[in-house]
Formats: sequence, structure tokens, C-alpha cells
Amino acid sequence: MDLVTKTVLLGVALILFRFLWNYFQSPLKSFPGPFSAKFTNIWRLQEVFRGRCDITHIELHRKHGPAVCMGPNVLSLSDPQLIKQVYSTRDPWLKSDMYNVNDSIVSGVRLKNIFSHQDEQWHTKYLRPVKNLYSMTQVQEVEPGVDMTIDLFLQKLGERFISTGDTCEMSKYISYFAWDTMSQISYSENLGMLEAGGDRFGILDVSSKSLDYFASVCQIPRLDLFLDKNPVYRLGPPSFGWAVHFSAKQYHKRLTGEKALQNHYVDFLDRFIKAKSVMPEIVDDSIAQMYLLLNIIAGSDTTASAMCAAVYYVLKNPTVYKHLREELRGANLTMPAQWKEIRGLPYLDAVMREAMRLHPGVGLLVERIVPEGGFTLPDGRVVPGGTIVGMNPWVINRDSTVFGAEPDLFKPERWLPAKGETDEVYQARFSKMKGTDFTFGAGSRMCLGRYISQLESYKLVATLFTKFDMELPNLECEWKVTNSWFVRQENIPVLIKERKSD
Repeated sequence: MDLVTKTVLLGVALILFRFLWNYFQSPLKSFPGPFSAKFTNIWRLQEVFRGRCDITHIELHRKHGPAVCMGPNVLSLSDPQLIKQVYSTRDPWLKSDMYNVNDSIVSGVRLKNIFSHQDEQWHTKYLRPVKNLYSMTQVQEVEPGVDMTIDLFLQKLGERFISTGDTCEMSKYISYFAWDTMSQISYSENLGMLEAGGDRFGILDVSSKSLDYFASVCQIPRLDLFLDKNPVYRLGPPSFGWAVHFSAKQYHKRLTGEKALQNHYVDFLDRFIKAKSVMPEIVDDSIAQMYLLLNIIAGSDTTASAMCAAVYYVLKNPTVYKHLREELRGANLTMPAQWKEIRGLPYLDAVMREAMRLHPGVGLLVERIVPEGGFTLPDGRVVPGGTIVGMNPWVINRDSTVFGAEPDLFKPERWLPAKGETDEVYQARFSKMKGTDFTFGAGSRMCLGRYISQLESYKLVATLFTKFDMELPNLECEWKVTNSWFVRQENIPVLIKERKSD
């Protein structure tokens, strides 16, 4: 037997030994789940790499129940009762190492951010200067910036599709709108995507590839040390260098005295600069720019996903389309639709809640580490300290005990009073659904920009369905969905016409 053969056999033996070690040392081997997941995390990396692990997670929980082993030390939970414990606000469980993959390397220095940092004290400290800026009251103050981008969106739809009769690939144009809007309200300058009618500077391509990398590699975070964080030769996805450069340029222009255009609102850049002056002991130039980057990078894809889902599901359901249009027509809305006009529209609210319930923006486990001492599941099984546990929004949002029958179907009516239902019963049912909805996460790490997403998506959907007649060329048309942390959509061809008088 030659040296090469011996080396290969030794390598195989070591791998097998490691798998067996994982199995026998695993505290979760008694929990149900895929057989190979009890030996290695390669199984879950494979599932994520395929792009629809949300479907796998849903099927596994329906087969095995509320606790499924997804790796030698990874347990997926689906019992809504556990949300407040796992994602506690008062005593938060620490994030797992999966989030380290989201760190960046700048000039050889590893930098964390509000999303990736595992230290709760650090997170609380750096969130405090800006947290109130993301309340719905504060978010409404940037509504004029959203209106500017909606106006541009409507203009481009008219020029490129309504006047020509061409089909609009709505998934692309909604993405252009989402990225331009976040840039507009952050810097008072959009990214030029709607104007160009394309992925200017390849921003969307970079974002997709970065998310594909993060989603797969964070299943085995140590891989990142040899790939994207490799100090000798980087093997990671395209960097967000464009975003860093753009943010730095806008930030320093503003610091040197160049004011934002007269937009009748104070953008987030000015707000972050003010936070720096109010709390200089916390916010310096690098932290202010971190806030800006997170606004753009974290706030665009998830909002685009929500808007795409709403448009797609409404167009696939003629009855929903009819009811939504009737409500919008009766509201005599300003164009673009204003938040104060639409926030009280019950059917629009039901449509948006249902679209986000059925298609939440995040599609992987939101991981946490069980604290020392472990915890006990409602059925009496014990999960030891140090175990990684998590919940997938796609699983939680389909719990039939909370959301009712046929949780896989788009039914906005589930958010409205049922025939013969008393107000007391309805309010209790609605509160339970609202409290369980995991679209924006839960606890101290709940999505900071959820109200921006809500304002932006409600306004655009209300405006589109008020102003235009829209339809899919074929009701049998199915979109393509890719789950790589954020869940993005493709293939939503829409025929658009100016709305006829009713």
C-alpha cells in the first residue's frame, strides 16, 4: 500500500471517527430528525445550499413534532409557547456563532455590527442612541422620501410598460424600488436603479451572492475562517465595498457642510450625525457609518420580499384582488397613498399581514445558545445548556393551532372577524396571531427596521392596486423562490394598465 493510499485511508478514518464522536457525544441523539444530522452539520449545509430548506423544516416538524434535531448540537423548535423564553427581552439568550460569518474584515481588522455581535451589553449600548429613530412615529417623518421614490416608480412603470404593453418583471422592479427607497430616506439620494431600469453597479447581484454565502457557511461557521476570513487568500463572496464607499462618501460630504436636498424631511444620515453629537462617547464616525450600512443592506431585501409576496398572492387570488380594490376605491386615497389614510384599512392590513405570515423575509433558524443549566420543553424533555436552538419563521408562521386551518394557503380573512364571532373572541384570536407572528423575529434582537418595512410596503401595495389594473399573464404562473437567509423571489411577470373608471 503506497503512501497516498495510506494518507487517504487515514483521512477517511479520521472523518468517520469525527462523525461517530459527534453522535455519541451529542446530547440530542434521542430527539427525532434526519439520521445524518445526528452525526454532522454537513446535512444542514446541504439543505440550505439547495435553496429551499424552509420546506424541509416545515415537513420535518410536521413529521416529528415540536423539537427536531438538525445537527449534532442543533435543535429546531416550533412550539410558539417557547418564543418568549428563547428570545427573551429581559434575559436574552446569546446568539450562536452562525452570526460571526456576517462580520467584515477592514484593513485586517475583524469588525462586528449590531446584527452579528453576540455580546448583549455591546448590542444594547450601540442600539440605544438610534433605537427611537425606528419607532413608527419617527419613521413617519421620512414618508416624503418614500413618496419621492414611489412617484419615480410609477413614472417608470408608465414609460416602460403601460405605454408599450410590455410585461413588467415585478420582482426586479420592486427590488429596485426597495433599494432606491432605503437609500433615499438614508442619504436623500437614491441609488439610480429605477432610473436605470437595472441592477446599477451590480448591487443586487452582490447582495444575492453574499446572502448565498452567509446562509450556507453559517451552518458550519468555522468554514468561514478558511474562506471569507482567510488572512492569506480570501475565498468569500463579492464584498459590499460599493456600499462602504458610497456611505463614507455621503457621510463625509454631509460632515463638511453639504446639506441634504430640500426634501421636507430629515434623513437618517442627519439623524445619525445628531446621535453622534448627543452621545459622542458611544457614536463615532465608524459607528455612524455602521448604522447607515445596516439601513441599506439589511432593510432593502426583506422589504422587497414582503412587497413581492403581497403583489403575487393578490394577483393569484381574484377574490382577494376584488375585495382589496373595493376597499381602496372607497378610501379615496391620495396618490401616493399616505400612511394616515391607509393604516386603518382592515382588508389592506389583513392582506399585508397574511403575505408576510406566509412568506416571511427570513427563512433559516434564528439561532440562540441555551444558557447554563438547560431548559425543559413543555413535554418534559430536557435540553442541556450549550445546545444551539432556533426557530424558523416559515415554520412558526404556519402553526395551525395559532393561525387556523389551512395555514399553507393565502387567506387574508384569517386576520378579520369571522361570521358570528364575538368581538371578544376575535380580539383574543387576533392578539394570539399577532403575538406569535415571527416575521420580524422577537425579543431584544427583533428587526429594528420593521416599521420602515411596514410603512413602505403598505404604501406601495395600496398605491399600485389603486392606480393600476394588474394581472399575471397566466394564473397558473409560479414564481421562483430562493431561501438564503433572506427569501427572495423571481418570475413575477405582470401586465399593467392604467385603471379604468369603476
